[in-house]
Amino acid sequence: MNFLEVVKRRKTTNGPFLPDPVSTEHQHLLVEVAAMAPSHFNSQPWRFVLVDDRHTIEEVARISGESMTRLLEEGTFWKRYRPYFRFSEEEMDEKRDGIHFDQMPGVLKPFRRQIFSDAGQVVMNRFGVPRTLGEDNRKLVAGSPLLLAVLLDRAEYRPGELSGFYSVFGMGAAVENIWLTTAAIGMGIQFVSTPMEIPENWQRIQDLLKVPDDLELMAVYRLGYVPEEQRRPTIDWSSRHRKRLSQYVFRNTCEEPELAAEARPAPS
Repeated sequence: MNFLEVVKRRKTTNGPFLPDPVSTEHQHLLVEVAAMAPSHFNSQPWRFVLVDDRHTIEEVARISGESMTRLLEEGTFWKRYRPYFRFSEEEMDEKRDGIHFDQMPGVLKPFRRQIFSDAGQVVMNRFGVPRTLGEDNRKLVAGSPLLLAVLLDRAEYRPGELSGFYSVFGMGAAVENIWLTTAAIGMGIQFVSTPMEIPENWQRIQDLLKVPDDLELMAVYRLGYVPEEQRRPTIDWSSRHRKRLSQYVFRNTCEEPELAAEARPAPS
């Protein structure tokens, strides 16, 4: 693939990876391309932990699954992320953002809006759906051959100061380099996000990784090689839509949306 193809094929892997270990060559490649990212005064504030120890991966998976269950049972997940749920192609085409629940058992499709509501949460709790989804999450993370923890040097990462912004900006560029590289070498990547939404669970992961006081744990990702054909989960979503130019780009001032080439008026 050329570079633009890699950018367009970059995506999050929601499904399982192959059980094959990630080669040391590829592990080192991922963190080496991360180091090529721009950073303020070449400060390179990022640090990484490559985790292939099975016990550690399974413990992170257990914490992640427990976090998912709790977020769903308490309704935190629905309240926090409901604005990003889309339930039809028409809605997705209009908004051009969020995630489209396009994969769901036929019997549930007429009720999908109700499922992701407060009333739906009561029903799901009654039938143990949060526990089921939490266990699915645990298995997904536990089945990953590699985890990658991303940290920032606290000497550079000082929230509330410009240094804090520069550090996060650089970290984002470093992670994007990793993400693009996975697309180029047949790997997948997914953010293990649920533990960081529960402070005490995030602390458990920091303790597990023995994060020192001079570093801040910012994110954990799961990685692995992607099967050629992936069967989609029973309930799944897509997020390939992107906003139109006129929805996020302006010309000269914020008062003039940029138009796609075919929508621009012909020169007089």
